[in-house]
Amino acid sequence: MINSGDTAFIIIATGLVMLMTPGLAFFYGGMVRRKNVLGVLMQCFAMLCVISIQWILFGYSLSFAPGNGFIGGLQWAGLAGVGSQPYPAYAATVPHQAFMIFQAMFAVITPALIIGAFAERMKFSAFLLFSILWATLVYDPVAHWVWGVGGWLKALGVIDFAGGIVVHTTAGIAALVTALVIGHRKGYANKPVPPHNLPFTALGAALLWFGWFGFNAGSALSANGIAVNAFVVTNTAAAAAGLMWALMEWWYTGKPTTFGIVTGSIAGLATVTPASGFVSPLSAIIIGACASAVCFISVGIIKPKLGYDDSLDAFGVHGVGGISGTIMAGIFASSAVNAGGPNGLLFGNPHQLFIQCIAVLVVSLYTFAVTYGIYTFVDMIIGVRVTEKDEAMGLDLTQHREGAYTVLE
Repeated sequence: MINSGDTAFIIIATGLVMLMTPGLAFFYGGMVRRKNVLGVLMQCFAMLCVISIQWILFGYSLSFAPGNGFIGGLQWAGLAGVGSQPYPAYAATVPHQAFMIFQAMFAVITPALIIGAFAERMKFSAFLLFSILWATLVYDPVAHWVWGVGGWLKALGVIDFAGGIVVHTTAGIAALVTALVIGHRKGYANKPVPPHNLPFTALGAALLWFGWFGFNAGSALSANGIAVNAFVVTNTAAAAAGLMWALMEWWYTGKPTTFGIVTGSIAGLATVTPASGFVSPLSAIIIGACASAVCFISVGIIKPKLGYDDSLDAFGVHGVGGISGTIMAGIFASSAVNAGGPNGLLFGNPHQLFIQCIAVLVVSLYTFAVTYGIYTFVDMIIGVRVTEKDEAMGLDLTQHREGAYTVLE
């Protein structure tokens, strides 16, 4: 039976999650050089358009329609049979279409997260083709594995409340692959590339934090106590992570920075996502602090030593955060918080931690292999990377024939 309160809640949550993609555009856009800011904004907005259509045509059906353990069927293609009545296997009190459009916003932002790895050097045409193939061959199957009726990881007992595996692990691993194969930006090893507009980045982080309440709390799919808990722990983990990053930066470099505190907050949000419906606020403080420490080490210490150019730290923040959070869900989950969920290691169920680790390993390997295959295919047929001349001029002019500012760099 449809509940008007739950339905209103999901509609609002959907709007909040939609806002995260423009928020990501500003978060990433502020980090690149001024000659590439519109390229990043264009890529994020293109995902809102392209993946929204892909989701309606066949993406939702592949992800959530009943099928086998590995992929959904095509009976819901074009939203056939997806109407105003609930589909109880997913959300018993809201229209099926409400659940569908809520999930659409997750599908939109996931390939957008990968943009941070190859920013400033991928052709727009290649980006579009890569993203459509990636959403279809990576995101849709993994979403089915974890969340879909009959999905094999769901049957195994994995918990992923709002996308630590489905969103952040897949996007993060894909970011690592694309950063490795596309290669460094020109001059990357010799010249630092500071963010061109930190206020943009701070604004984007604020919009992401705001939208994340819909991302996590909305995943309860009902206006209930679990949604409230997810809301509270989301804010708590982000706050703990932002504070921890600032303190670590202060100790490590001598000065806390705006860039650091907002990066830490996003790391905390990504990390608490899979656990948000299963852990207490006190656990969220630990998760947030651990998230910041792990991502700080990944971004500030490991990446410079290994030398790969993950331009905007999509892997270091979202990938490492999503993987860490998925594992920590297996440690801190408590059935006292969510009676429908399992206990984790700390509450007497070490098997849950084992399941979480298996899920991370399998999804990471699958994402790595398929992303590499997609990249190779796109590069073979149309070429992925812009020319050296176009890269020097910037993607705003060479890919879109427009400039963000009237003053030249």
